[in-house]
Amino acid sequence: MPSTRRTPLRQAQRRLVEFFHRLDEADRASLLAFAEFLVSRSELAEDLRKPKPVPEPKEIARPEGESVVAAIRRLSASYYMLDRGPLLHEASSLMAAHVMQGRPAAAVIDELETLFAETYKQFLEQNAS
Repeated sequence: MPSTRRTPLRQAQRRLVEFFHRLDEADRASLLAFAEFLVSRSELAEDLRKPKPVPEPKEIARPEGESVVAAIRRLSASYYMLDRGPLLHEASSLMAAHVMQGRPAAAVIDELETLFAETYKQFLEQNAS
């Protein structure tokens, strides 16, 4: 035979339902909105405590005869998680060396790949905590 004793949870639920029924429609809506807020706040706090997975670069193959501009686009797409501001500043310096000083595209692209890979390594170190 099941126990008829009320648990603290059941008592709290019963009181909450009783209070809910005593309220007018507007106050019921407020009570529900507040309950939703409390639930979302606790879920958000729980989400903030969970470690976030670090995004991996997308593998995009280097095509034969790739231009420096296309390489910058490809690497930006591969390393989408990185802050582009500092990267593009350094990438534009390499691009200028190619255009203004005649450095071979393949050599500049090699340096761009190194730049993006090293920046990603720093990103991983900063997000390891």
